[in-house]
Amino acid sequence: MPERTTKAGIVREFQWVGRELMALGLLSLHAGNLSVRRNGRILITRTGSRLGHLVADDVVETPLGPGNRPHPRASMELPTHLAIYEGTGAGAVLHAHPPSAIALSFVTDRIVPMDSEGAIVLREVPVIRARRVVASTEVARQAATLLRDHRVVVVATHGSFAVGQSLEEALSVTTTLEMSAKISLMVRALGVAAHPAHPEGTRPGTRRRRRGP
Repeated sequence: MPERTTKAGIVREFQWVGRELMALGLLSLHAGNLSVRRNGRILITRTGSRLGHLVADDVVETPLGPGNRPHPRASMELPTHLAIYEGTGAGAVLHAHPPSAIALSFVTDRIVPMDSEGAIVLREVPVIRARRVVASTEVARQAATLLRDHRVVVVATHGSFAVGQSLEEALSVTTTLEMSAKISLMVRALGVAAHPAHPEGTRPGTRRRRRGP
């Protein structure tokens, strides 16, 4: 994982995460955006950048806080990133388009993982509904509130916003979301009754086996 103590190191982190997102099928060519908090400002991908092929100029720096003039080339989702930073202690924000999670957003208001890993890491994922889903002040407000108590949210029909202390952490959360959503869709396709795993990693009605004598 690239070090992130210098601007060059941060750019390398953006490039690594962007390539991972594309390789995992969590983005289309010009979709998604990444940002990190640094010294009272944020570094964010520019609008229209290709996350799988980022260069140094694709990462721009812009002020953090209300009333400041944003960088003119910053991602159009900048207001949501700013709101999340102002409302949470996040060190990084990752916006992706995980297809299985988006599919579930059409039919549910919260994604409850069926698998044990998803239950432990995510517990549950709120689904945000808004009239406007791209560059939306309504989404920004709801996401900033919900991400105080959750690691990721899904904007219905659009995509996810995940937080972490680093982009690697936010990427891990995003991949867990997509894997859990895919498993949920598979279980639904089987047409059998199933219950979500408990956050402790146990199935309903089961007890953890004690270790030792």
